[in-house]
Amino acid sequence: MGFFHFFAMVVYFTIILKEYIGEPMRLLFVVFCMLIIPITTKAEVPQSQAQIQLSFSPIVKKVSPAIVNIFAEKTVQTQARGFSPFANDPLFRQFFGDSMMGRQFQDRAAKTLGSGFIVDPTGLVVTNAHVVKGGSNITVDLADGRQFEAEISLIDEPSDIALLRLKTKGEKLPFIAFEPSETVEVGDLVLAVGNPFGVGQTVTSGIVSAVSRSTSDITDYNFFIQTDAAINPGNSGGPLVSMNGNVIGVNTAIFSRSGGSLGIGFAIPSEMALTVIAAEKNGQTNDHGVMRAWVGAKGQDLTPELAQSLNIDRVSGVLIADVHPKSPAKEAGLKQGDIVTSINDKPVKDAQELLFRFATLPLNTEVKLNYLRNGSARIAKFKTATPPEFPLRDAITLKGQHFLNGAEIVNVSPAVEVEYGLKNQSEGVIISKPATKTGFSIFNVQAGDGIIAVNGQKITNTKQLQKLMSQNNGKWQIVLRRNGQDQTILIR
Repeated sequence: MGFFHFFAMVVYFTIILKEYIGEPMRLLFVVFCMLIIPITTKAEVPQSQAQIQLSFSPIVKKVSPAIVNIFAEKTVQTQARGFSPFANDPLFRQFFGDSMMGRQFQDRAAKTLGSGFIVDPTGLVVTNAHVVKGGSNITVDLADGRQFEAEISLIDEPSDIALLRLKTKGEKLPFIAFEPSETVEVGDLVLAVGNPFGVGQTVTSGIVSAVSRSTSDITDYNFFIQTDAAINPGNSGGPLVSMNGNVIGVNTAIFSRSGGSLGIGFAIPSEMALTVIAAEKNGQTNDHGVMRAWVGAKGQDLTPELAQSLNIDRVSGVLIADVHPKSPAKEAGLKQGDIVTSINDKPVKDAQELLFRFATLPLNTEVKLNYLRNGSARIAKFKTATPPEFPLRDAITLKGQHFLNGAEIVNVSPAVEVEYGLKNQSEGVIISKPATKTGFSIFNVQAGDGIIAVNGQKITNTKQLQKLMSQNNGKWQIVLRRNGQDQTILIR
């Protein structure tokens, strides 16, 4: 019998008894009836926000068995200086450089920790690439106390997603399911689960603070769910969980001035993790991670000023800035100046979201793209393709007495752009492997960064840069491009 049926019966009998008993007795009858209502029910995952009252315990019990702590060993480089009495003299260093100061690099072992979650019963684990990249002797601890060795199955650096395979003996493991991140809205309750500071599995709660959040220098795609659920070092790779008990994101980064949580955390949407899992399953991978589909169109944000100049009464959507002449987008009829409004019926608000949507498209699949041209709504349909390797990469490892000694560079092509998740990168060359043990390492140069100009000369190919670097003059002014933004670095 349901609560409301029971309540109706109490009211009915109270009215009937009015004719036979006094007011005090009727009140006593009602209190007695309320006390005998069953107060224990089977714990179930709430089916709606309204059912969530005092505890997240049912959700935690559902997901915690599949959430893991990850430990790895890494070799890191530290920089040491000699004990020259002139080491801190700026004038001495200007003339003789750091090499005269006894600068040297040394390797040391370091232990890292992070979080992850199992996504199938055979032991496939999702985590962040930065948790396990360069790691060895990786071990994974489950909530029930079991520990497994793990091997890296795939690292996709552009998305900062990595997959691990647990070395099991055939036993079936608990796992957690995904949910499309588009199902959540700002204000929805969420849980973050992980291993902050290595204290053990910890659950924190909060809300979705923002969706479709773009922020720089986290991943190449920079498209996140923002949450105020506490995320701290060690939480990286753990799940952001909806009230359905499913994963909607992979906790990745925080904004903090202290190193701890300030209530501004970022999670990679579940769609990106699913893209990486599908690529691993289908063998669509390369040395840098996922082989992503190519559309061949680049976008830029539609600002109010641009909208006004184009006589458009809207500022949502993405302005097509360039279309590759041999791309699927070109064959579908897209042109520079068109305004993309949605991809596969999912609205696109800005250029960063366009890049994210393109990055999560599978290879060789049909795409429906809604756009505006001269104010008229149109639809383009095309199939994604593998990006072409033209011009050829012409990879070169630079050698010499300069800051790029040991770095590998490649020419820009559609394949390279897709591989590294580049935007606005149609010039210069790309660093495919950064130099190590050089003064340049202090600038944290990364794979995928572009070198646009050296000493005022624009770079067009790898051979040109190689020639310039052989002309050692002891001073270089470098224009470096990352995430579409240029910065100038002066190196002596």
